[in-house]
Amino acid sequence: MSKKQDTFYYDNFIACAEEASRAADLLKKTLEDFHPDQIAGKLQEIHKIEHEADDKKHVLTDRLAKAFITPIDREDILMLSQNIDEITDKIEEVLIRIYINHIDQIRPEALKTLDVVISCCNETCNLLRELADFRHSKALKKIVIKINTLEEEADQMFINNMYELHEVCKDHPQQIIAWREIYEYLERCADACEHVADTVSSIVMKNS
Repeated sequence: MSKKQDTFYYDNFIACAEEASRAADLLKKTLEDFHPDQIAGKLQEIHKIEHEADDKKHVLTDRLAKAFITPIDREDILMLSQNIDEITDKIEEVLIRIYINHIDQIRPEALKTLDVVISCCNETCNLLRELADFRHSKALKKIVIKINTLEEEADQMFINNMYELHEVCKDHPQQIIAWREIYEYLERCADACEHVADTVSSIVMKNS
C-alpha cells in the first residue's frame, strides 16, 4: 500500500476531530453571548458542521470498503471513525437540549464544564496527529492520560453541578429536568473523547 493511501486514513481522522473542535468552539461562543431568539439559527450552524463531519466519515467508509490493504485493521479504522464522529454528535445534542427546553439563561457551571469539553476536543486532535507515527511517538501516551484526566474532571463536575442544581432549583422541577439533560450531554461529550483515546490505545497495543 502506498504512503499516500496510508496517510488518507490518518488525515481523515484528524479532519473529523477538527470538526468536533469547531462545533465545541461554536457552542462556547453561543453560550457565552447567549440570545435565546438566535438559538434556532445557531442550531443550523452547528448542524452544518455535524453534516460536514458526517461527509468526511462517509468518504472514509467508502474508501475503506474498496481497500484491499489498510494500514491498520479495517475494523479498527471503522470503530475509530465512528467514535470521532460521536463527539460532534454529542456537542450538537447539547445545543439541541438548550433549544427544546426553552433555556433563557446559561448557568455558569455549564460554561466551566464546556471549557473542559473543549480541552478534551483539542487533546483529541493532538492525539490523532500522533497516531500515524504511533510506533515512535513520545507524546501519544501522555495525551491519552491527559484525556482520561479531563474526562474524570468532567465526571466530577457533573456530580457537583447536579448537587448545586438540586440545591438552588428545588422549587423549580422543570429547571432541574432541563439542566440535568444539558449537564448529561456535556459529560457525554467528554466521554466520547475518552472513547476515542481508548480506541487509539487499543490500536497501538494491537500494532506494537
